[in-house]
Parts: sequence; C-alpha cells; structure tokens
Amino acid sequence: MIEALSLQPLPEAAEALRGDVRRFLDEKLAGLAPDQRARSWLGFDAEFSRALGARGWIGLALPREYGGAGRDAFARFVLVEELLARGAPVSAHWIAERQSAPMILRYGTEAQKRFYVPAVCRGELFFSIGMSEPQAGSDLASVRTRATPTATGWRLKGQKIWTTNADHSHHMIALVRTSGTPEHRQRGLSQLLVDLKTPGITIRPIEDLTGDRHFSEVFFDDVDLPHDALVGAEGSGWQQVTAELAFERSGPERIYSSMVLFDAWLEFLRASKSDDPAALALAGRIVGHKATLRSMSVAVTAKAGAGGSPMTEASLVKDLGTELEQFTPLAIADQLATARAGGADVPAALLRTLAYVTQFAPTFSLRGGTREVLRGLIARGLGLR
Repeated sequence: MIEALSLQPLPEAAEALRGDVRRFLDEKLAGLAPDQRARSWLGFDAEFSRALGARGWIGLALPREYGGAGRDAFARFVLVEELLARGAPVSAHWIAERQSAPMILRYGTEAQKRFYVPAVCRGELFFSIGMSEPQAGSDLASVRTRATPTATGWRLKGQKIWTTNADHSHHMIALVRTSGTPEHRQRGLSQLLVDLKTPGITIRPIEDLTGDRHFSEVFFDDVDLPHDALVGAEGSGWQQVTAELAFERSGPERIYSSMVLFDAWLEFLRASKSDDPAALALAGRIVGHKATLRSMSVAVTAKAGAGGSPMTEASLVKDLGTELEQFTPLAIADQLATARAGGADVPAALLRTLAYVTQFAPTFSLRGGTREVLRGLIARGLGLR
C-alpha cells in the first residue's frame, strides 16, 4: 500500500532501509491477525521493542554518542511508516523514542542524556507522558499538579490522566507547575523526570470501550524527587512541551492508524472481485487523501530534522489526519453493510478489525490535543488570532 502513496520521494539512503524492515516484519508478524495488528502503536510488546533496539532501529535518528544510529529524520520516517502500515506492536518504546529521548537531548543536562537516552535506544527504558489532567484536558496551560522546592529537590503533588502505558513504563516526563497559579497560564510551568517506582505514586489503568487498558490515571501524593529531576530551566516547561508536541503531532501515526483496516478491506475487495463503483471511488478517495497527508508529514519531518519547530504545520497534519482516520472506518462500515446486503461473505477477521478501529477511532481527536485546541494553534500560527 505504501508504494501507492509514495508521491513524495524520500532520499535513496532512507529508502534503502525499507527492504530490511519488511523482511524483519515478515518474520516477526507472521500469523498475527489483522485485528491484533490494528492496535499497532498501542500494541505493547517489550520483546518486540528490544528486538528493534538490537538492530539499532530505536533512536535511528539520534546521535551515535548517545546510543542512536546517527541516521537522518527521513530514515526514521521510512522505519515508522513500515512499522505502522504493517501494524507492528511498537507501543512499549514509542513515546520514549519519539518524544522523551529527543526532548532530553534538546533540553537535558549531559548527565541526563548519558543516563536515559542509551537505555531508550536499547529498548530497555520506557516512558509515559504526564501532560493531561482531569480539569485541564488538552488545555495544558491550566495544569494544577505542583512541584514545590525542598532541601533535597522537589515534592510533587497532583494527578495526571489518559497517561498511555503508565502502568508499564519506567519513567514519566511530567508537565507541572513550579510557580504561580493556573491563572498564570504558561508562566511557571516546568518538566520533571519521574521514576514511576518512587514511593507516593499510584497508577490506576483505565479500561476503554474495546476492553484494552492503554490509559492510566496517575496520582502523586507528596512524591519526593531529586534536584536533577528538572529537565531544562525552571519555568520553561511551556516552550519545551510545545516543541515536544511537534514530534507527537506530525508523524506517520497520524495517517496510518486505520491502515491495517484499510488494507484488510482492500484485500476483501480484491478477493471478492468487487466492481462496485462506490467502493472503488471510496478506495481512491482514501488513497488520494493519504498521499497528500503523507507529503505534508514528510515536509514537517524535513523541517524538524533541520532543527526547526514546526508547531503550526504539525498541528495541521494532525488535524487533517484525524479527520481522515475517523472517516475511514465509518465509510468502510457503510460499504461492507452494502456488500453483505448483496450477499457478499465478509471475513470475520475483517469485521473484528473494523469493530476495533470503529470503537477506538473517537480517541484519535483527543490524543495529541483536541481538534479545537489544534485549530486555535493553527489560527495563531497563521496570524488569524
């Protein structure tokens, strides 16, 4: 399916990686049903992540001196594209490699870089993100979790919610208030590295509509952290977290979350030799939109790889990608209903995959920022507000 979307060329050195990744996935994903592969970047498999790390494919674009492979952002794009298009279970290392390690490399001390980043690249250290709170949601400037200075470091009190894989992670990077009040908005926010084994931390998984437990609420009850838990400068958390979110909002996961379902549906159309013009038109519409979004995502990757912070562009990719990703399962469901009414035998595996993606798709417009917040960022970036 990727070839059909490859209207935006990538450097030859990056493309040369694609064959090795496909052979690796042929072996690792053999026999895995599409409804399992559809979980992809929420599929937690620590062994799979360690296997990627052993091949040097975690931290592919991170510096060699910190355990990375020293490749460019395009090589990582190819790797991520293949992993997501095939539905590889990447959740264990995903946040650590995509956001946490780059953020530590950009803002952390030398000691923090040496301690955390090589372990991330080996697939041995998993991170969760401590941003959203029950009364804040995507409005991160109103977070209330507070870190108070002590003689030995910081005392943390508050709560985070919708924290992906917190119950499986080793550490969290938490956005907290170190001065001022929620009314001060962006001023007074900082980021802290939190070892999730520290006394005073309670993690409660949240079961979603699909029966999975990816998300957790995390409570901090007077948690004592050392001085060096602070990442970057005190009070610079807002600037740091917005730069971090550019990594989260612009990647291929924003256009490939429904890809396993789409490919399974296309296989059904081929197997049934469907000549339904509506089905073929729908397939063309989805491919056309994905090709455009892929080109936009590549452009954002190029800008970020050159050292930029493409917040507006990343927000645009995420917003448009969410629209397509939520449209896809609903449109496929309508087409399959028509096909079944006409007597077609729809495979059970396809129906299970459709059921999972349909149930999970509403979260696409929550993760990484709600559509309302993103459109506000886009308007501000375009000078419209």
